[in-house]
Amino acid sequence: MSALQHLKTVNRHKKLVRQGCFAVGLYKQGLLHDMSKYSPSEFIVGAKYFQGTRSPNNAEREDVGYSSAWLHHKGRNKHHYEYWIDYSIHNAPPGMHGMMPAPMPIKYIVEMLMDRVAACKVYNGDAYTNSSPMEYYNKGLDPAPMHPKTKAFLELFLRMLEVWGEEDTYAFIKENIVSRAKKFDDKDNLQFCLDFCERGQRRLQKDSLQHKGYL
Repeated sequence: MSALQHLKTVNRHKKLVRQGCFAVGLYKQGLLHDMSKYSPSEFIVGAKYFQGTRSPNNAEREDVGYSSAWLHHKGRNKHHYEYWIDYSIHNAPPGMHGMMPAPMPIKYIVEMLMDRVAACKVYNGDAYTNSSPMEYYNKGLDPAPMHPKTKAFLELFLRMLEVWGEEDTYAFIKENIVSRAKKFDDKDNLQFCLDFCERGQRRLQKDSLQHKGYL
């Protein structure tokens, strides 16, 4: 029974991610998202530790001290920032040495957003709100070995979802982010990306204050 329940959970998660990816024009990623969850290395563990209210990976960690399913998963799915951690052979930013996060291509940051939204919808059920993905992110923020570009865009998207809602956020991402992926992914444009996200956060702060009647 747990295997069937786990299968239904995986399928529902993939459906929600697919809907989100399709809404922003990432059709291939929407179709191929999390296919490794059907592999024996991940599916058997997921069925064994299925609970329905949280990831079975956490239950496996509590049982054996680590999650074999997660170790398998994160190395095969580029929408997880952990996939992009590597040894640095160049000058590291202050305070960062050895293992370091590489910048994620923007399309995978967007897919990461969809993944987090879908997971929160699945596990929170009727208690889900547009603030749920940001709340989940904040709970696990320290330490998060994300590249500055990855962190800036993810936080922008999560805040955007919180302030604007899903429809307007996805429309903005499709028109202003996915369509300009090459510019955002240019390795020489890190400061441009950070400035873009900073301007976006200022706009969202103003929109949030207006919505609450403070402006």
